[in-house]
Parts: sequence; structure tokens; C-alpha cells
Amino acid sequence: MEFIVSKFGGSSVATSEKLKQIVHILGLNSQRRCVVLSAPGKSETFSVKVTDLLIEITNTALSGKKTDATLQEIKNRYLNIYEPLGISRGRLDEVLEKLDQRLLAPKDNPEKFRDLIVASGEDIHNQLFADYLNTTGIKATYISPKDAGLIVTPDFGDAQPIEEVEMKMASLKKICAEQVVVFPGFFGYTAEGDIATFSRGGSDLTGAIVAEAIDAAEYENWSDVDGIFSAHPKMVENPAQITALTYKEMRELSYIGFNVLHEEAVKPIMRKKIPIRLRNTNNTDNPGTLIAYERLPDERDVIGVASGGGYCSFTLQKFLMNREKGFGRKILSILENMDLSYEHCPSGVDNISVILEQDQLKPETVNQIIRKIGDELTPDEIKTEFGIALVSVVGEGLLHKVGVLAQAANALAKAGVNIKMVNQGSSEISIIFGIDASDEKKAVNALYKELF
Repeated sequence: MEFIVSKFGGSSVATSEKLKQIVHILGLNSQRRCVVLSAPGKSETFSVKVTDLLIEITNTALSGKKTDATLQEIKNRYLNIYEPLGISRGRLDEVLEKLDQRLLAPKDNPEKFRDLIVASGEDIHNQLFADYLNTTGIKATYISPKDAGLIVTPDFGDAQPIEEVEMKMASLKKICAEQVVVFPGFFGYTAEGDIATFSRGGSDLTGAIVAEAIDAAEYENWSDVDGIFSAHPKMVENPAQITALTYKEMRELSYIGFNVLHEEAVKPIMRKKIPIRLRNTNNTDNPGTLIAYERLPDERDVIGVASGGGYCSFTLQKFLMNREKGFGRKILSILENMDLSYEHCPSGVDNISVILEQDQLKPETVNQIIRKIGDELTPDEIKTEFGIALVSVVGEGLLHKVGVLAQAANALAKAGVNIKMVNQGSSEISIIFGIDASDEKKAVNALYKELF
């Protein structure tokens, strides 16, 4: 029998009613035999995520101050969720007491202490949810990442699964055949036995790792939206929902503006070509959006229009630059040595531009870049520009479609949007335009209207 891994995000697990809905969802498909829960997110009653409270209590503990008030607030969240579901106060106190014990752990390594505390949100939630499933008649068991073999690198706050993790966790499939496995997201254990968390949002990665280990038929990712749309709803009114797209298309959309899935979650899924389906916990009638290795061709060569602001450019002019060996390498080396990453590097015969995210620059950084470029590359001129937005047209149909670039450029021209940069990567599944940030919404709407 093939199984489905169902990961539920923070908004989908924040209340008693939400957990009842998950039980309903499990009952709709007997293949849903592995559940991964995030920590409780925001709800109508609670405006703060449990993970944020755990970060707060970590900082309080590390500063030597009393944690009583925040500790009780965290405990109240779980009491509020699970007491109405019939979990006994004795059992709740037993599980919640583990957080008290963790707060007494050594604090000589602040990052390790932080991960120990922050991982409690998922750990507590999944233990109690397994108990709740059993009260509903669903045979379930909580599996600790340590017992399952989820070994990760000791990079606290940004851990990565070790290469052998799929083999170590293969026994999960046998357990899934006997009962529902409830597996906490967001963290694993180092070889030394310490808890280490993935980067924020890492429960997506946990679900992907588990899906790979059990060779899942599908990896479901449940949240509070129906799926992926062809444009951001804040940019375009009522954009069309995407029925299916490929891993590559998803990566291109995620690159600029689309918060689809934790970016590291795609790698283990891609290795086995396991499809991902994004679903809405509150709307089970909607089939969601399928992300797969390959999709059926449809009437749209373009699958979506994504955008994001906050970019800047450094443009160098130098006569006969094209004959100067290593010029491009030198400018990128300057950025690398300053610990800066770049997004795009379009060039002409006597000019080259480097596009960067502005967020990584400090007030003094811009001047440092200009001085280093001037000293090492002696350009005739250096121009800087800020407030750039990138707008991307994405679709694997671009590989075969003639005239999409002209069609898109014409739509932007008609809307009065000035194009500062155009970049079409070698993959030929995206075209990226650099424009003024003030024109971002206008540009997205013009492209959506033209292409959809």
C-alpha cells in the first residue's frame, strides 16, 4: 500500500476545531497514514504564534530573567486546544512539564539552548495530537525524530539532514502500515543527541524528508489557502488558481515573490519525483495545486506572473571592457569577499550591471562597493540605482512558444512601464524584467491581463 504524508501548517492546527477538521480530512482518504504538525499558529483568540512565544521565553531565560508569565501563556495555549478535546489534565501536565525541564538545561551554548526550547512547540503538539487521534478511534502513535533516525547536522537554527537519513528512516513505512504516524516538524537530532532545528518554516522540510523515507505516493501540504495562484492576490484581483505546475516552475515562482514552500523541502521530494499537493484545510472540496516532475500541457504557456521589490543595481561603464579578461569575475569576487550575494548580472559590450537585494546592504556598504570597484576595476563610470522591482513571467511552455518576450514587453509598454533590464535564463522557463518599484503592481496587472 502506498501512503500519503500530510503536513499541516500553524494556522491549520491552532484550535480544537482545526484539529477536529484534520481528523475529518484523515477520514476522507485511508492512504493518509503519516501526519506532520507545525506548532500552533495564530487564531481568532490568540494573536501570537507559539513559536514566537518560545523564542521570547528563550531570550528571557538567556538573559537570566524570570520566565513564569510566558511559560504559563504557552501552556495555556495547549490547555485551550486539548482540554475541550478530552485530553486529561494529568496527561497535559505530564507533557507540558517537559518544557519546564528543558528551561533548566545548560545555557553555555545559546544556539543549542534556543533550538531545544523552540522545538518544544512541535514536539508537545504532536505528542498530544497522537493522544487525541486515539480517542477518536484512529490508531496512532507519536514517533520522535530521534527514534525514527532523523539525524541532522549540528548547525543550530539551520540544520540539514545527513545524506543517510532516508535509509535510517525507512522503517517508518512499516509503522504506517499498522497505524497513523504522528511526526513532529521543524527539528531533528544531531549525532551527539542534541536537538537542532531547521530554518523557520522547516516543518515543510520535515514532511518532505518523511515522504522520501516512506516513498510516499504524495506529499500534502495543508494551509489556509486553496493553492497557488497565477499572480499574487494582493496584486491582481481574483487571479486564476494553478491546477498543476512542475518543480522547476514552482522554484521560479518562489524565487520572486511567491511564498510557496520552504525552499529546502523540494530537494528530497524531487529525488523520488514525489508529487506535492497544496491544499486548504478549510476547503476540502478544492483539489488544490499539484506540483510534479512533469505536467500535462494546457492552453497556457505561461503558468504565473511573480514579482518582488527591494532590489538595487550597480552599473559599470568601461571602454573595451569586453577585452579585459576576468572583468566579470573580479566584480563578483568583490561582492563575495563582502559576503554579498547577487541576483542577476546582465552585460553589454562596454557595460555590466549587478542586481542585488537591498536588504543585505548596510548604510556604509554602498560606498564600500563603489570604492572597491573603483580601486580594482577602474571603470569609466559607476551608476547606482535603488528601488528596483523584478517581475517574472514563468512557464515551461516558454521553451517552445515564439513571441512571449515581445508580447510581454508590448504589454508593459502599453501600461507605461519602463523596462530597465531583461533577463531570460538558459532554462528558458522564465523571463525577468527589472522596473521601477513604483510600477510593480501596474506591471503585474498588465502582464496578467495580456497573458491570461
